[in-house]
Amino acid sequence: MEGENTIFLISSFDREQESFKELEYRARTGRFTTVLDALIGLKEHVDPSLSFRYSCRMGICGSCAMVINGKPSLACETNAASAAKDGIISIGPMRAQPLLKGLVTDFDDFFQKHREVFPWIIRNNVREQFDDKKEFHQNEEQRDYFLPFAECIKCGLCIDACPVENTNRFFLGPQALAQAYRYIADSKDQGREKRLDYLDTLNGVWGCEFSGSCSKVCPKSVDPALAIQLLKAEITKYRLTKK
Repeated sequence: MEGENTIFLISSFDREQESFKELEYRARTGRFTTVLDALIGLKEHVDPSLSFRYSCRMGICGSCAMVINGKPSLACETNAASAAKDGIISIGPMRAQPLLKGLVTDFDDFFQKHREVFPWIIRNNVREQFDDKKEFHQNEEQRDYFLPFAECIKCGLCIDACPVENTNRFFLGPQALAQAYRYIADSKDQGREKRLDYLDTLNGVWGCEFSGSCSKVCPKSVDPALAIQLLKAEITKYRLTKK
């Protein structure tokens, strides 16, 4: 196989020892080799004990999220040749979620926080949601309000990049908050007050310190930082109208 000889320094979590192992591997990487390609090759031909998640291999599922050269990234979207610094690529697991094994983390808390913001269309008349004769029409302008925040693939990169999430496990985090805004901005939804009441706390929108790191690492350009600031504005307007 032609290509460059690349060194992969992998910080792998050993669950039995409750500690990290620093592993070093060498692999030939070509012009179009991704970090995920290299990891799969290492697992198949060098070390079958390597543990990491992946599925679609094309930036759709978000499964292969990890820290590459200090930045939360998708391994399938990271070109090995571009990522290598002096022929070396460092890899580690994300730290905002509990560690399971190798590069694999536990997403139970992540999805629980996602569920807490009611990530679905809420209607005052529940039957409307299940009436196949009922249509909810939207024009292009109405769709534009929420579509920029509807591309989330739940990879968890924004959570790992968030300094608040990494110091306060009760903070809802940028993923859940951005998805809350996605539904609040949707003209079909009628759950605005329910969500705003729930999010108006120090562990909700007011916990955000607006570092913007969540938006910098999002592979789908969802911009959670913007969504949270828009939520703060929505809550302020909501409270003023209730007085």
